Amino acid sequence: MIRADHCRRSHQLSALLTIAVVLLLPTATVTVDNKDSLSIISRFQEYLRINTAHPNPTYNEAAEFISSQAKTLSLDSQILEFVKGKPLVLLKWAGKNPALQSILLNSHIDVVPAEHHKWVHPPFEAHLDPSSGHIYARGSQDMKCVGLQYLEAVRKLQASGFRPLRTVYLSFVPDEEIGGHDGAERFANSDIFKNMNVGIVLDEGLASPTENYRVFYGERCPWWLVIKATGAPGHGAKLYDNTAMENLMRSIESVRRFRASQFDLVKAGLKAEGEVTSVNMVFLKAGTSSPTGFVMNLQPSEAQAGFDIRVPPTADPVSLERRIAEEWAPAARNMTFEFKQRASVYDKFGKPIVSAFDASNPWWALLEEAVKKANGKLGKPEIFPASTDARFFRERGLPAIGFSPMANTPILLHDHNEFLNKNEYLRGIDIYESIIKAYASYDEPARDEASRAEM
Repeated sequence: MIRADHCRRSHQLSALLTIAVVLLLPTATVTVDNKDSLSIISRFQEYLRINTAHPNPTYNEAAEFISSQAKTLSLDSQILEFVKGKPLVLLKWAGKNPALQSILLNSHIDVVPAEHHKWVHPPFEAHLDPSSGHIYARGSQDMKCVGLQYLEAVRKLQASGFRPLRTVYLSFVPDEEIGGHDGAERFANSDIFKNMNVGIVLDEGLASPTENYRVFYGERCPWWLVIKATGAPGHGAKLYDNTAMENLMRSIESVRRFRASQFDLVKAGLKAEGEVTSVNMVFLKAGTSSPTGFVMNLQPSEAQAGFDIRVPPTADPVSLERRIAEEWAPAARNMTFEFKQRASVYDKFGKPIVSAFDASNPWWALLEEAVKKANGKLGKPEIFPASTDARFFRERGLPAIGFSPMANTPILLHDHNEFLNKNEYLRGIDIYESIIKAYASYDEPARDEASRAEM
């Protein structure tokens, strides 16, 4: 009986030890995972805390941070300055077959300014809310998240022993938020870029409030228009025709009607936002200034209004310019206009500046499959409603896809309290890991310039 009791106790002890081991093993795994996640989030927060907002972005600090991360991954790194004081960081993960076209993962370093007093947490503190998991920071969605997700995906691929067949480049560019002319545009037109032999570019997309990731094959082109009206000055009490203010107000009303007609198509569900021409007035300038404000009894001889126009690649730019000249700023009403910026809706081959999203573009199919493998879902291909640096690469006939893996996330770029949930950020790294692996493993002969134009 003593022996039986001893055996029973030994059996119970053995069972308890087995249960203890089973319970401990997953806990150990979770601890390692949590440790990795904490490090990943910490690096993201460190990048977000670097204030790269205009008008005085601390580009050098950001460039140093990116270069230091590249060192930990043994990536080739160089800092280019096409314009003094505006560094562009270019990283290279060499592939086994340099004859194949390379992959470019592009992101921009700069962010838009923030009105600090209107945020629940300081915009450059990268506060992580412990209850919600949201990381509040300017650039958390637009688009420091993507730049760091590229690097973290490369880190995971290297840890798994993966070695790319194609060379992978990562570019961190300045000035996207103010037009990109001293950053991505100069880069895309440089000999350095030409020698990289790029076959596909990934750039930014938008957050998605649903479970489907948004993906973009083109974007609206910016036309920044200033309309100027002139007329005879006069006493504030006098009624007379063709004053500068009257002429400008008539133009503004004409613009408003056009804007309403385009917006109605979106409201009715007939077109997506990226498929219509948007027009928004961004400034008014008129009046004669005085020490206390403006001279109230003097009608000004000049008045101006500025408009941000976004033209989809499917629109007819000739008819739009005719409308501007004949309806919005007719010379017969003493009006003139000029473009502060006018991007073409055509690439250098004279084709609409879009990337194919069918079987003719293998990169699109690879992206779809890679997202699916990582348990993600893609929504319907869209035209990006604003403008990104991707247009500078599409202008050269290169396929470029806009994609930021942020599902179940409100769109808060340029808004107060911009945030990204930490779990969504981590999930996005897995998505990019799958995409980069698929792209970097794709074995296909290099395409010539004519073939590129079709993509």
